[in-house]
Amino acid sequence: RMINLAELTPYILCSICKGYFIDATTITECLHTFCKSCIVRHFYYSNRCPKCNIVVHQTQPLYNIRLDRQLQDIVYKLVVNLEEREKKQMHDFYKERGLEVPKPAVPQPVPVSRGRPRKVLGSVFRIPPELDISILLEFIGANEGTGNFKPLEKKFVRVSGEATIGHVEKFLRRKMDLDPTCQV
Repeated sequence: RMINLAELTPYILCSICKGYFIDATTITECLHTFCKSCIVRHFYYSNRCPKCNIVVHQTQPLYNIRLDRQLQDIVYKLVVNLEEREKKQMHDFYKERGLEVPKPAVPQPVPVSRGRPRKVLGSVFRIPPELDISILLEFIGANEGTGNFKPLEKKFVRVSGEATIGHVEKFLRRKMDLDPTCQV
């Protein structure tokens, strides 16, 4: 079945500017997403989420926002030429003001040495913090193993892009004191 862009539009529009997400940025406390410039501007006069009105942070709401690269990639793939138009607008903006256009951040290649192998400390591949994943945790009920579980303080968890489902399961079992028989 072919899906019309109009069906997906509500999920890729910023509720502040009513345009497609540009530099999609998600509030970690409630997982609502906005354009980066829109939410930063909003936080100048309010510390609450524009959609659900929760307090994002008492004094520094910008601490609790993260770029959502996956969502931005989806928007660019769904909306034809949006990425190219955005890049052109940015280029024109800098050119009009006589400023140097910033270069995109490109990861540095890992040096390859010939000869005797050297010991590598730590991981060669690093997952940038922008690729962290936010997860909504909801209890949907069960009969066994949940008798005396401890509820979570927050229903959202942010994990590394390297985390597996097994890591999340282990975290939940420890945090909530779940029985080994309880399915997570």
